[in-house]
Amino acid sequence: MSRTPYAALLRLPGVLRLYVVSFVARIPAAMVGVVLTLHVVTSLERGYAQAGVVAGAATVGMALGAPWRGRLVDRFGLRRAIAPSVLVESAVWLCAPRLSYELLIVAAFVAGLFLVPVFSVTRQSLSVLVPLAQQRAAFALDSVAVELTFMLSPVVGVVLATQVSTVAALTVVGVLTVAAGVLLWWANLPTRSAATTASAAPTSAVSSDADDAPAGRLLGPGLVVVLLAAVAAAFVLVGTDVSLVAALNDAGRASDVGWMIALWAGGSVVGGLIHGARHRSPSPLVLVAVLALATVPAAFAPGPLWLALAVVLAGLPCAPALASINATLVRLVPEQRRGEVMGWSGTMSTVGNALGAPLCGFVIDRSSPGAGFLTAAFVGGGIAVVGLVVLALTRRLSAGAPGAVVPAVAPVTDPTPDAGTVGSSDGQETAAREPAHAAVPAVVPAPRRSPERLRHTVRRRVRTVAGGRRRSAGVRPPTP
Repeated sequence: MSRTPYAALLRLPGVLRLYVVSFVARIPAAMVGVVLTLHVVTSLERGYAQAGVVAGAATVGMALGAPWRGRLVDRFGLRRAIAPSVLVESAVWLCAPRLSYELLIVAAFVAGLFLVPVFSVTRQSLSVLVPLAQQRAAFALDSVAVELTFMLSPVVGVVLATQVSTVAALTVVGVLTVAAGVLLWWANLPTRSAATTASAAPTSAVSSDADDAPAGRLLGPGLVVVLLAAVAAAFVLVGTDVSLVAALNDAGRASDVGWMIALWAGGSVVGGLIHGARHRSPSPLVLVAVLALATVPAAFAPGPLWLALAVVLAGLPCAPALASINATLVRLVPEQRRGEVMGWSGTMSTVGNALGAPLCGFVIDRSSPGAGFLTAAFVGGGIAVVGLVVLALTRRLSAGAPGAVVPAVAPVTDPTPDAGTVGSSDGQETAAREPAHAAVPAVVPAPRRSPERLRHTVRRRVRTVAGGRRRSAGVRPPTP
């Protein structure tokens, strides 16, 4: 890999444009949570619990809609798949500022269900535009861009909601959401490679059958454990978020929440850049376990300064873990099903968020913010360890079965370009690039004959030849 992997990455055709489009398109998704909460609490004069119900409705909609929208992208292409999302989102967000609380819950669910799939589409396009040897850097840079989006966008949303009004902030979110959909429709980011599209054209019936295959056929042990890693990572991150806010509130430093979260995201940015520049990457499950372990020091921070250092440490594995999960997913599934699987990944992250926030909040209410950090680390790390154990057992069982394919979610080293192979974070690309021939049986040499038996065979054959010559030509054969 080049000494400047990111410069080489951004020079690839279409990649810089993809990053710019996705960064802009993600802004409304990063703003909507805080704006909805402030709108319910201030404009509708409801409590934070009721604001949580609205956010929960949107979350449920996202969890249900992500795989469905991803499969639409796989089957019909980006433009046809997101056109309904643009229409529905425009109607929902233009009406949302004027809805009652009960109708806002329904609107939030519908908005989540039809949310423009900018996150999954971005990662699909990266898997198409970027060669495999550079995909670790590509997904790491994507994770860094996500961190920057979630550092800046909520601040803009809070400023609009507090300095202007929550109605104006929601209107801006609606306009930006529609603009993001239109931008994606205009950019028409590639979700399949040209070779796959061309090969699928003459075999449309076969490819349709493949696209209609049930999701269960995709769910091998390797894919399941990576989806578990997505759940575990989301659980750790949301638990850390809740615990950090609680710790600062208990210390009377609520005003420090913003820059503490910025430090946390800054650590993630640094870790993501380092991860993308490396030639070797651990398994996603190992990185999630490291993420959980890095959260533990925050539970024992004696003051704000030590807490600031602890959140920087906790942030370092964030982007690497998320980037490794995404990079592994695109290698474990066929290209024509990546949108759906990326949708399932988003659903698993949503499940992790939905489980982590209330569980860690429950522990914090009955104990302390430090216990919330430990809960996030213990549960998230436990899920990652269980995934590693399941993967190890599956490999052991598969190794004893004839013709079994062992799922590989393992560390690999990026090869040099001269090697003619492309590295992957799951260890499968080397095998994938080999010809798909049937297994060639080993050639077993015949057993060697003893010297006495060999001399006997030679004499017998010479006599046979000599006898034939004598009958045909009358020549006396030589004595053996």
